[in-house]
Amino acid sequence: MNIDINDIRSFITVAELKSITAAANKLNYLQSNMTAKIKKIENHYKRQLFIRKPKGVELTESGMNLYAQYKKMMFTWEETENKIYQQESVLRFGTNTSLGGMRFYPSFSQLYEAYPDLSLTMKTGSTGYIEEEILQGNLDIAYALGHPKHKGLQYIQKADDQLVIIGKNIINYENLEECLNHQNILLASEECCYATTLDHLYTDYNLTKGELTHIYDHEALIHFTQLGMGISMIAKSLISKYNIQFYREVPEQYRDIGLYLIARNDHVFTPIEKQFIGLNDSL
Repeated sequence: MNIDINDIRSFITVAELKSITAAANKLNYLQSNMTAKIKKIENHYKRQLFIRKPKGVELTESGMNLYAQYKKMMFTWEETENKIYQQESVLRFGTNTSLGGMRFYPSFSQLYEAYPDLSLTMKTGSTGYIEEEILQGNLDIAYALGHPKHKGLQYIQKADDQLVIIGKNIINYENLEECLNHQNILLASEECCYATTLDHLYTDYNLTKGELTHIYDHEALIHFTQLGMGISMIAKSLISKYNIQFYREVPEQYRDIGLYLIARNDHVFTPIEKQFIGLNDSL
């Protein structure tokens, strides 16, 4: 049996979600149909592509090689669909300040290479601001960290993350209360999820904040905490990216956070948006 584009999309989705059940739900297939698609691809290549585990699946070495090739094929397919159907080369995108726009630079670069006439709109701000821009029709899709909830929007969780406190001064204290009490705080926005979580920590532990400084350049903010100017909070996944040395975990009830793709409930994703989302699935 020949492999078609839906089989390829199914394989990619299972690989990224590490779950046949989750992939079936996302693509609106029965689990048995999704399992059959994966088996069909494995039979075609005469290779085991996934290792079945009690809580999901993982790619084998052959599976990882095939995933890399299928991602390239899917990008080309969606690029072709866009050009043949003469879809507008438009991407109206938002993200919260906490994530930082530079995180998406590699994806933008690939899209501009494929679509030299791409019209790109990007806005950054608090999660609430980005949600409102989508609701008003000024943006179409966005990525945001936090626990966003709005009835008029759809939220597709793309990744799990954890929050950590960063700052050179925190290494001088043994417990959390001493670490936070009277510390100066550096924030990009008082409406971001980092600020909200810090507020909860200070309130719940009955602590006193030091001076608040707004630094709108997220990378500069991180570097300033490492110099000792104050503390802040970021996603743990950024520790290695920014080579952060001074950080500590927060209590479990404040720790978990999600990365979400946001769009209006009635939004139909365009080929360019699908390409952009696919390029960022490794965020």
